[in-house]
Amino acid sequence: MTRERRAAERHGHRSEAIAAWWLRLKGYRIVARRYKTAAGEIDLIVRRGRVLVFVEVKARADFRAAADAVSPRQQHRIARAASQFLATRPDLADLDQRFDALLIVRRTWPRHLPDAWRIGA
Repeated sequence: MTRERRAAERHGHRSEAIAAWWLRLKGYRIVARRYKTAAGEIDLIVRRGRVLVFVEVKARADFRAAADAVSPRQQHRIARAASQFLATRPDLADLDQRFDALLIVRRTWPRHLPDAWRIGA
């Protein structure tokens, strides 16, 4: 693994830790971190009440770049991974579900975008 790749991975882990902290402050409970499937990876899976949330964390130089980094292709990959997760956790399948984005930019508070996208809508 190259030095740049290792640095990017460390930055991603730090961003996900910040996102998890932020969501806990907002009353969410962390269900899973970096959940990997054959379809793809989900950065965070959190729950608050009767809502299960699949969260994509993006860290960029500005919020526009972070929001634009969640491509439609990636959204579908996350949705497929979410389906695989729910197949392994039938106890959570009856909860309402949504896809959120959490954007991280240096020296600012994280920006949480609830219901950032919908699949099939």
